[in-house]
Amino acid sequence: MNASVNAIPLPRPGKGRGLATAIGIAVVLLGAMALDTRVVTIGSDAELSDDGFSAARFGAEHFPLVRASVEERAVEAGQLAAAISEDKTAAGERHGVPAGIGPVVPVSFSGVVGEGKAGIYTVDVAGVPDDLTIRVQTGPAINGTDLRDATGTIRFGQFTNQIEYQDAAAAINDEMKAQVLADIDTGELTGKTVSVSGVFKLINPHNWLVTPVRLDVQ
Repeated sequence: MNASVNAIPLPRPGKGRGLATAIGIAVVLLGAMALDTRVVTIGSDAELSDDGFSAARFGAEHFPLVRASVEERAVEAGQLAAAISEDKTAAGERHGVPAGIGPVVPVSFSGVVGEGKAGIYTVDVAGVPDDLTIRVQTGPAINGTDLRDATGTIRFGQFTNQIEYQDAAAAINDEMKAQVLADIDTGELTGKTVSVSGVFKLINPHNWLVTPVRLDVQ
């Protein structure tokens, strides 16, 4: 018999087997991932478990501490304005807490509410310079991180990442809204007399945007 007749190509060993093995491994891995995956609904008990960060819980626990600290350290607006006018840096260091581009300073005042825009009202406060504008934000959106930064005890290193750090600030703002502003008709404040304790970031000495920790309408 001609030897060339016997030279029939044989299947390459292992090629089909290797593909099947790879597919099998992938199926096993996907199955293991499915078993190890847990779906968590926002706001559920699983999300609020002790081994994970809950912004809502953080806000509820820390806002009362922030409020107590601010009210204890708050400086009357006229006295504070005089100190800032004399030496802005010294006043910030004495009364405020360092926070990035400017210290967060606690203040208290009473006055008549002026015109408002987007929930931010001017307040005419007696005993402060004419070139000083004092504003207070009442929502619905409470912006900034002033409440989070007001005590100096809440720091970035306490959190896993920047998102948690920002969520903590937003949660404290939300808790303030629930405890301080929820029972106030913040759309009808113009012309009314209010007493406020709160904080502002000392950047422009002639313009204070105050985030309240207490707001009483007379």
